[in-house]
Amino acid sequence: MAENSSKSAGKAPGLFDAIVAVKRLIADKEDTSQVFTILEALGKKSAGKSWQKFKKHPNYSLLREQPPLMNFLCDQKWLASLPEGSLGRQYLQFLQNENISAEGLMEASEKGFSGSRKLADEILEFHHRQRDAHDLWHVITGYGRDPLGELCLLAVSYRLLGNPGLLLIILFGGRHIKKHNPGFKFWKAIGEGFRHGREMVWLPAVDWKEVLPRPIEEARSMLNIQTPELYQDIIKATQDQGGIHFDEQLSAAE
Repeated sequence: MAENSSKSAGKAPGLFDAIVAVKRLIADKEDTSQVFTILEALGKKSAGKSWQKFKKHPNYSLLREQPPLMNFLCDQKWLASLPEGSLGRQYLQFLQNENISAEGLMEASEKGFSGSRKLADEILEFHHRQRDAHDLWHVITGYGRDPLGELCLLAVSYRLLGNPGLLLIILFGGRHIKKHNPGFKFWKAIGEGFRHGREMVWLPAVDWKEVLPRPIEEARSMLNIQTPELYQDIIKATQDQGGIHFDEQLSAAE
């Protein structure tokens, strides 16, 4: 796939680039580099607000002194040593079941970001922390990597980070899965994600090093993360038809 025009021109992506990237993402939902193009294009203001909120958080100094979150998430030996049923063990199992790695998101972001806007090292570390935690957020919230699970987690992420690019992906993606899976209440499940994201502890400032060894249900309780019941009901209801259909042959120009 060719690089988007803003990257090749050395300019930060804008709204047009974000819309093109959304269509490319729908055409190939595994091309996660497009997500980072969208977030960069529309998230300058929200990124600044999130950073300022982090600086005022009680965990700010603690997390700034820790090694990068990626160090813990990539240490499979350490994750495997954690107690059975812990968040860390569940996260490791999730990576193995999905055949993915913590490094994969880092590679996608490097491909998707234009690099035209220079950030201070500590701000960049904060944004990398949220990027690296995405699959961990999947596990702690109970949302899978199926198309609906991704959209629901983006709804949670919007409540936590406020990037309007997430809303753009949800709008296009929600319309697309509704078109190919009539009869299911996808928007209600996504709405549940928005509600849960508003009610939970602010995940960007969680000390995951401390939480990963805890039993997953204990971790969810301490972070006020509720069970995504509407999402789970739809996943069960679509099992007989082979899961949620997502037409990956869609043209990026559609």
